Amino acid sequence: MNVNGQHYRTIWLNADGWAVDIIDQTKFPHQFETVTLRTPGDAAVAIKDMLVRGAPLIGVTAAYGMALAMRQDGSDGALSAAYDLLVKTRPTAINLKWALDEMTRALTPLPAGQRSAAAYVRAAEIAEEDVAINQAIGRHGFSIIEDIARHKKPGETINILTHCNAGWLATVDWGTATAPLYTAHDAGFPIHVWVDETRPRNQGASLTAWELLHHGVAHTVIPDNTGGHLMQHGLVDMAIVGTDRTTAQGDVCNKIGTYLKALAAHDNGVPFYVALPSPTIDFTVLDGVKEIPIEQRGGHEVSHMTGRTEDGRIETVEITPRGSKVANYAFDVTPARYVTGLITERGVIAANRAEIAKAFPERATQ
Repeated sequence: MNVNGQHYRTIWLNADGWAVDIIDQTKFPHQFETVTLRTPGDAAVAIKDMLVRGAPLIGVTAAYGMALAMRQDGSDGALSAAYDLLVKTRPTAINLKWALDEMTRALTPLPAGQRSAAAYVRAAEIAEEDVAINQAIGRHGFSIIEDIARHKKPGETINILTHCNAGWLATVDWGTATAPLYTAHDAGFPIHVWVDETRPRNQGASLTAWELLHHGVAHTVIPDNTGGHLMQHGLVDMAIVGTDRTTAQGDVCNKIGTYLKALAAHDNGVPFYVALPSPTIDFTVLDGVKEIPIEQRGGHEVSHMTGRTEDGRIETVEITPRGSKVANYAFDVTPARYVTGLITERGVIAANRAEIAKAFPERATQ
């Protein structure tokens, strides 16, 4: 997508042809910086410390982490060690394990001397597959927006609510939940996006708002607790969120607070869609509430906030009383019954086991 008129992806090969460059997302929204990854350890730190985040981008970064490992040492031991290092970095997003499994399948049959080149090829393929998936999600999600624009609000602005960041910053390009928004905007449809701030890391206010601003999409940042009020007053036409893991029967695990937005949407008759790239489906899990591990991150993310002062300094300040306990659950699970539809690369499908398996039979039978 565009940053000050220049096209960027979130991850790309360095000019040296083997190191990997990423955008450091911990610096947003006030600074734009890139970081070069040269070892699998660098990739692990980037994922764990959230220099990269978003399930699809985590997966691609892990794939390139495996390539960096194979460049150092193509042995079976090094392959296994890199897998073990990377798979532990974030427990909830299933794309991480999916990408590492894809890399392992591609590399294991090869002799050690061929693994480095093959790893870079497969990692690049996973990155390109992600872009293609997101573009397809954009087309299918746009059909929903277009239907609202033509039949329910002709000539009026379509108000869409999103939570957290499921934009191009969470993927290689386009994004999942934002892909339909960018597609509609680029097609000339009048849309406006309500952007949840998404505490505690403020990934809506810091990331979604930043990328929408740079792409020219009309938007308004709102406190997390505002969405229900907007829905009650008819100011939200639809909601689109992303997902870090979705079960075989359609339960959706996404950034903390998604469940509450789904409840508010259900109560007010607002369509609630989830943009779902197929690598995010975990066919080994049925009950999301009981079976998906929910990452608990450090309390510092809740007790402290970073921002820009009036004189331009970037400062981190403590906002809670010292001594108060802090809980930081990173995700929650929205049961399938509250999901209007899953926007996938193969179309918009119902959030139930039969329809998901029908849409992705090759994954459901693995």
